[in-house]
Amino acid sequence: MGNNGNDTLLKVKSLKRYFPIEKGFWRKVVGYVKAVDDINLYIKEGETLGLVGESGCGKTTTGRCILRAIEPTEGEILFKTEDDEMIDIVRLGKEELRRMRKDMQMVFQDPYSSLDPRMTVLDIIGEPLLVNKIAKGKKLQEKVKDLVKVVGLNIKHLKRYPHAFSGGQRQRIGIARALAPNPKLVVADEPVSALDVSVQAQILNLLQDLQKEFNLTYLFIAHDLSVIEHISDRVAVMYVGKIVEMAETEELFLNPQHPYTEALLSAVPKPDPRLKMERVILSGEVANPANPPSGCYFHPRCQYAKETCKKESPQLKEINRGHHVSCHFAKELSLQGIVA
Repeated sequence: MGNNGNDTLLKVKSLKRYFPIEKGFWRKVVGYVKAVDDINLYIKEGETLGLVGESGCGKTTTGRCILRAIEPTEGEILFKTEDDEMIDIVRLGKEELRRMRKDMQMVFQDPYSSLDPRMTVLDIIGEPLLVNKIAKGKKLQEKVKDLVKVVGLNIKHLKRYPHAFSGGQRQRIGIARALAPNPKLVVADEPVSALDVSVQAQILNLLQDLQKEFNLTYLFIAHDLSVIEHISDRVAVMYVGKIVEMAETEELFLNPQHPYTEALLSAVPKPDPRLKMERVILSGEVANPANPPSGCYFHPRCQYAKETCKKESPQLKEINRGHHVSCHFAKELSLQGIVA
């Protein structure tokens, strides 16, 4: 599965991240939490891939594994360098990885805890420039001033500390920090979920403007489908550590091919009262990643499940051009999407 074109910036193959469950005085490993369980995805240069799913499904762990903020258990993370070579980030040594860091940055979910309260705005945004030896002294100050203007903040506030800013302003500081080393890829981990709705729209529009200006590529992690629809070119749906469906945004919203995607879409509020869409209510609880069910992880909650689903784990396959689904009966099912 995947895109083999020259425009692919990031390609993830069979990525796994298992957290050991330890028990007793000797901390004996008695099992594993399969937070990320054999996922495959790709992102083209200049596009936004939205990664969506319920809380605890492994979205953030996936994003952090890609940046190697968390070490993957298995798999390949291929990233295109300036020489147009695909390098496996997983195999890089400490020094090589440090040099690659400037090309991959992260915007964190919580604008309150992700900024050091003892550092000024100048220090926070300037830190990546110093660490990566991009600029220092007066050149650093000029670069920080430019970044502050770009994200819509006042350059008079460079000497202020994070407590003096609102949540939206703090997130703008976080975005400016991520942009400082001029990255190719930005992993945005639910960057608007902690903000008011009115501020969310401003930050989303800012991210889109910055993407055009700096030719950025986003992995945009969220659990809000309306946010994903607004900003993403393609969407990957995640359930208990696995990607169950991946397609272009419009295609996925109009024509879902996986029962879990159908259930998620049915929960999205519709602004038009004339639109009638039957709500899909899922039975049971989300599967335990430490003890997932046999076969398809979704089968205990799926109204379309058959005997095969209980025994065989489905693979992510391309059923239409660019539309990948992990379901044994994807071609047979007729699922409801959101009417345009």
